[in-house]
Formats: sequence, structure tokens, C-alpha cells
Amino acid sequence: MPRKYAGMWTAIVTPFSQAGGIDEEALRRMVKRQIAGGVSGIVPVGTTGESPTTTTEEDARIFEIVVEETRKAFEKNNGSSIGEQTVADGARGQPPKKVLVMAGAGSNSTHEATEYIKNAKKAGADCCLIVSPYYNKPTQKGLRLHYLALAKLGLPIIVYNIKGRTGVNIETDTLMEIARHPMIVGVKEASGDMGQIKEVLRRREELEKDMSFGGSVAGGGLQNGAKEFTVLSGDDGLTLEVMRNGGDGVVSVAGNLIPRELSEMVKMASTADFEGAAKVNEKFARLFKDIFVETNPIPVKYIASRMGLCGPAFRLPMCEPEEKTKAYLEETMKFYELI
Repeated sequence: MPRKYAGMWTAIVTPFSQAGGIDEEALRRMVKRQIAGGVSGIVPVGTTGESPTTTTEEDARIFEIVVEETRKAFEKNNGSSIGEQTVADGARGQPPKKVLVMAGAGSNSTHEATEYIKNAKKAGADCCLIVSPYYNKPTQKGLRLHYLALAKLGLPIIVYNIKGRTGVNIETDTLMEIARHPMIVGVKEASGDMGQIKEVLRRREELEKDMSFGGSVAGGGLQNGAKEFTVLSGDDGLTLEVMRNGGDGVVSVAGNLIPRELSEMVKMASTADFEGAAKVNEKFARLFKDIFVETNPIPVKYIASRMGLCGPAFRLPMCEPEEKTKAYLEETMKFYELI
């Protein structure tokens, strides 16, 4: 059986109105499109959602909207999510799954992250994504203390390791230590280091085996029942390679544009249909590269706006792409028939 937090998650962009506020109507439309595309989950208020520029109150409202839309979709269909995912699950005789919500709630201040997690929990998020503290570059001891303090709040945590943005790498020893806590349930690996990711996957097997037999939990106590620790790619271009090596899925930027296609690719890989998954991966390899031609989320949000999914508004210091980038992305959109 897949791990609970496995699958294709979209790190959704935050649509802003021309007046500068959150475009709630566009956000609801985008969430519905993701659900219809068969995604496993949605990640609001991540870096792709311009989280550095949104207020605590806005974050809480975004969490509420995304949770509300996923619940409505589930309840509308007699306890079933809409979209291809539900049909496929039903055909296999499995109960249909609710699209999960992983709230972006990280900060380089443990105190601030505490407040974000409380808001996510109040909104009804299923779990939260906690990036390693950025800029202040804590030691490995500081990272352990940060995550274990946040784990006490009772909302499952997906650790987010992205040393290119934070300036600090969560070493595998540190990750495996904090993963013994029952509320630390996975990692989004965006280190870009396949050697490290493979090491995480290898040691994850040892961790789950040990914890399933009542191993000790960080901070004291025992883990009841089997321990699951999900490993998600944080890079669309590495998803297939990560899954070939035992990974569980992806937190995707490209999913904003092609949720159905990437959901299918991840499903194929999760059932060891790597030949089929490789075809999808190869088809969209150019898109995976092109949406990072400027800083994320500038390219993906520009394309989304051209597709009519949201408006073109950004919040400074994020801004519209350079004119030459726009021209380049226009060619990308034509190549993939996105517009």
C-alpha cells in the first residue's frame, strides 16, 4: 500500500487581484482544477505561492479556502473526490481518497512557525510543510530542536530540505533522528543531490523497520504501530529518478499547469510502470526546465495567467518576467499547446 502522504502534490500559486489582495475566486477555481486533475494533494502558501509576501492572516484564509474546496469535492460525491483519481481507485476496488492539504507553515523563527502551524491545524489541513530555517543558518542541533518543538503541536510535518534557498542542508543523520518522532512523517527533498536522496531512501527502510517493532521515539516514548516516512521529490525533473529509487512522489511546480499528466506519471511510477512514466517524463522535460528560466514562481505564474487560470499579478520583490523571458515562455506554451 502507498504511504499516506505519497503521490503527486501541487505547490499551488497564490492568485492576487489587481487591487493587491488574494483573488479568492481564482484560488477556488484553481483548487477545483487540481482536484479534477487527480492530484493526491495541494500545497498552499509554499515558496511557489509567494509565501514570503503574504501575511499571517492571508495565509490562514488561504488554508481555509483550500481545505474547504477539498472537503466540498469529497462530500459532493458521496464521500468521493472528483476526477480521474477517484475513478481509478474505484476500479481497483479501493475506497476513494480525499485530496489532502499540506499547508506551507515554515519560518526561520520557531515562534512564528508555531503560529502558522496552529492556523493550519485550525483550518483543517492534513499536514504541514516546514522548510528548514533560512538565512540564520542553524546548526544541526538547532534544526533538531526546531523540528521537535514544532512536532509537539500535533499536526503531521513534512520536512522541507532545500539548501539552495536556505543556506543549510539537513544532514541525513539529523533527518533520521527527528523522523523517529510520530508527527514527523516525511521529507520533501529538494537538495538536488541524488546521492543524499538515495541515502535518505536507504535509511528510511531501516527506520521504518525499526520503528514498526517499537523503536524509541525522539523525545521519549514509543511509536505505536508501523512508522511511515514519505520521501517526496522537490524537483519535477528528478521525480522519476527519485521514484525509481523508492521515492513516493513529488511536490510539483509544473502541476499548476498539467496536474492530470503528472498525476498519471506518478501513478505509473508507483506501480513500477517506469517505461510509461519515462514517456511522460521525457515529454515534459522541457517544461520542467523552462519554468525555472527565472526565479520560481515567476515563469509558472506567468504561464498560468496566460492559460487564464489566474491574473498576472505578483507581489514585490517577485515581478513579471523580462520581455525576453515572456517571448521564450510563449514558445514553450505553443510547444505544449497550453494556450
